[in-house]
Amino acid sequence: MSAPRKLIIAIDGPAGSGKSTIAARLARKLGYINLESGAMYRALALKAMEQQVSLDDAEPLRRLAENSAMQLEPRGEGNRVLLDGRDVTQRIREPDVTAAASRVSAHPQVRKVLVARQRELGANGGVVMEGRDIGTAVFPNADVKVFLDADASVRAERRTLQNGSPTAAEAERVRAEIAARDERDRTRVASPLIPALDAVILDTTHKGIDEVVTEVEGIVKKVASD
Repeated sequence: MSAPRKLIIAIDGPAGSGKSTIAARLARKLGYINLESGAMYRALALKAMEQQVSLDDAEPLRRLAENSAMQLEPRGEGNRVLLDGRDVTQRIREPDVTAAASRVSAHPQVRKVLVARQRELGANGGVVMEGRDIGTAVFPNADVKVFLDADASVRAERRTLQNGSPTAAEAERVRAEIAARDERDRTRVASPLIPALDAVILDTTHKGIDEVVTEVEGIVKKVASD
């Protein structure tokens, strides 16, 4: 009996929709690799900040991307992210890097470099890749495409709770950040945030993580059995 075909699973969605957590859990359940495209943009943004490269200057950012080594090492609790051999897993999740990554990812020249790397990483299948344009730009021929969404206020609340016990000012800052991120992602010229035409759209507003993972796993099993 031949081995099961290794699928390419694309999970897209806006900030706070749950895609990172769901992709990581789904990958563990399937024994697949979880590839975070966002982690690559975050790592590049961090390097740009450290080297004082303008986040709005596309050409220096493109050169920086071409000359940066980024590795994603799977772990039980999520990927370990290495930038030029340095562990930046925690640093790239901080608010300043999050905001910078959104600006860096808007440049077509930068996206071209990193999309090529993402395609290399997932070319052999057996991957769950999450981001904002996986099913439309990175892997338009992915076996499974899922677009997760949720009400903006719920997404902001989720992101706020990740920071522990936030103050009212912190909650308002996150809401504003989510709104700005949505605007940039949905209106950018290069690979705007939109569902692929053949994606399954799941609204996670009133759903728990386990429920969504089970739902996506069902979609995957159906495709694998066809």
